[in-house]
Amino acid sequence: MQILYEDNHVVVVHKESGEIVQGDKTGDTPLSELVKDFIKAEHGKPGNVFLGVVHRLDRPVAGVVVFAKTSKALTRLNDMFRQGKVRKTYWAITQGAPEPQQGRVEGWLTRNEKQNKSYMHDREKPGAKKAILNYKLLAQSPRYALLEVELLTGRHHQIRCQLAAIGHPIKGDLKYGAKRSNPDGSISLLARKVEFEHPVSHQLVSVTAPVPADNLWQDLEKMKNEG
Repeated sequence: MQILYEDNHVVVVHKESGEIVQGDKTGDTPLSELVKDFIKAEHGKPGNVFLGVVHRLDRPVAGVVVFAKTSKALTRLNDMFRQGKVRKTYWAITQGAPEPQQGRVEGWLTRNEKQNKSYMHDREKPGAKKAILNYKLLAQSPRYALLEVELLTGRHHQIRCQLAAIGHPIKGDLKYGAKRSNPDGSISLLARKVEFEHPVSHQLVSVTAPVPADNLWQDLEKMKNEG
């Protein structure tokens, strides 16, 4: 577990692909419990450690996760996430590059609970939620593209669903049309950066996650930097 930022009120962690943020029916140890154990050991906290889950990432996704260490921070961060005051930037490796190379995807998403899958529609439907993201091409190889995605709404599987809907599913994401899985079971989606006003000090907090060690990730990042 990698701590990317920590103070008395907030801790920001790099989640590895395959980890769960909160406990679920699998019974696997969630990231929230690992962070609690870290705080208890690192700071010698007696008794139960308070840790508030502010947002989540899908299990096969890696990247930045924000937790609250105090109830005051949790209330304020929850409000900021709900009001869209937290800027979330993702990197995704997709099959092929979209045209145009920079744009916005808007639609209405419905969720199928049994399939644990979302579907995008051109117009509003009963139960559908508006979903908006911006994307920009950062680099590309003959088969894949590295996109930067700014999430303007937070819907179930939104990036996965919307990129697939425009014909460019995320590498390894079989649920949304990828041709093959990634060897480690991940999908090539990274919660790259989160920016928000600190809930107590009101200073800007900006935290960036490292790019996975995978060769394709490394090659595309190098191409971006050189380009």
